[in-house]
Amino acid sequence: MLIAAVASAQQVSSPQPEETRPPKPARIASLNLCGDELLLRLADRDRIASVTFLAGEPGSSNVAALAQGVPTNRGLAEEIVPLEPDLVITGAFTTRATSDLLRRLGVPVLELPMPTTLDEAYEQIRQVAERIGEPERGAAMISRMRTEIAALPARSGRARTAIVLRPNGFTAGKASLADDLMVRAGLDNLATRLPADKFGQLPLEEVVVAHPDVLVVDTDPAAPPSLAESLLDHPALRGFSQEGRTVVLPARLWACAGPELAEAAARLSVGAPPQTATSQALAPLGPQRDKP
Repeated sequence: MLIAAVASAQQVSSPQPEETRPPKPARIASLNLCGDELLLRLADRDRIASVTFLAGEPGSSNVAALAQGVPTNRGLAEEIVPLEPDLVITGAFTTRATSDLLRRLGVPVLELPMPTTLDEAYEQIRQVAERIGEPERGAAMISRMRTEIAALPARSGRARTAIVLRPNGFTAGKASLADDLMVRAGLDNLATRLPADKFGQLPLEEVVVAHPDVLVVDTDPAAPPSLAESLLDHPALRGFSQEGRTVVLPARLWACAGPELAEAAARLSVGAPPQTATSQALAPLGPQRDKP
């Protein structure tokens, strides 16, 4: 049984021999930002039929430069069907009506769930790379990420407590990718003690009373002001910044499976050790573009 299980795992994780692989999809569309980022990094440009308009927005996308000139969509069936794609990448919680219609029309659809751990993110990269016919490129991306995360400074002693605070007071609880990255970076996520799992709103009073060692602010400093983000500038939270206890981490760095997760882990590690973080931990990890 053990030998059979190991053999099965090897078959799942190893790229198929070239002669047994199905033909590469020639026209691939994405209706999901996370799908956009993997598609633009792993596939040749002439095989990309369309990505979402969000792919070209620097505030939300890590591949805005790569998306320039690529046809865009807003997740509507009437935009996708005329393209005659042979693969469409969607998200588990977006464009449901379009995804269902495409399936009824016989269009192959790859639906990406939201990864809740780094290992699930690695598997998603592998799955997309395999499906679009570029397993070696996916394996190379995963290998670089593993190397960069393994290079983070080792932790010792008590883990520093932390809370993630997002616009409108949302946080990152247990069973979330953010929590997994925090643990790997040496932080103790106080939000995991809250009743709700995954994501929920956290009253400002609870943040103040919990008094975490580190406040992880999930926002983009370059974004325009908004009511949703006004809570992050509350006077009760300014002390964290003044005392150097804030880690600013834009959502785009840890929302999707991709190389930026290594940079997110590095930024989190800056707030993790009681001693001064190394300059290496401050340096961005992962290239801006993973060349095909």
